[in-house]
Amino acid sequence: MKKFLCLSSILVTSFGLAACSNNNSSAADRDRNASNLLNQASEQLKEDSISTTRIKLTFNDKEVLIRMYDNSASMAFLAQLPLKVTFEDYIGKEKISILQKRLSADDGQAGDPSKKGDFAYYAPWGNIAIFYKGFEDATNDLIMLGQIESGKENVENIHGDFTVTIEKVTK
Repeated sequence: MKKFLCLSSILVTSFGLAACSNNNSSAADRDRNASNLLNQASEQLKEDSISTTRIKLTFNDKEVLIRMYDNSASMAFLAQLPLKVTFEDYIGKEKISILQKRLSADDGQAGDPSKKGDFAYYAPWGNIAIFYKGFEDATNDLIMLGQIESGKENVENIHGDFTVTIEKVTK
């Protein structure tokens, strides 16, 4: 909630400054400046929401390490670990697996297009997804759970269905 209030105040200040800026600048310049400030605030919010918790995905003698975000959906996912699930390819951009138990969709919604390395939960289907390519369309139904720190190539290079053991990494 504090992060939301901080982001809101940054946005209000940004738009206020843009409205009071030099009248010689064009509307496009003001819009671009406001957009840049919004992007910076969004990136800061994402950085603030990264936790120190990591998970490890193990399959076919390969590993993928993911740093989890600090949101309720991520915490609910961590509470289900360890898991053994089967992933399959979906539209040549992501690997997906349906969870036995759905996660809370209260917060952490993306609204931004996913990018390579995102680990996410798609609320309408109840599946987790590992994006090995970016996805152009944004959706509020996609909740970011974490970001791959290492092993992206292991996800990209696997073909067909594969079984994965997911466990929390202990320090």
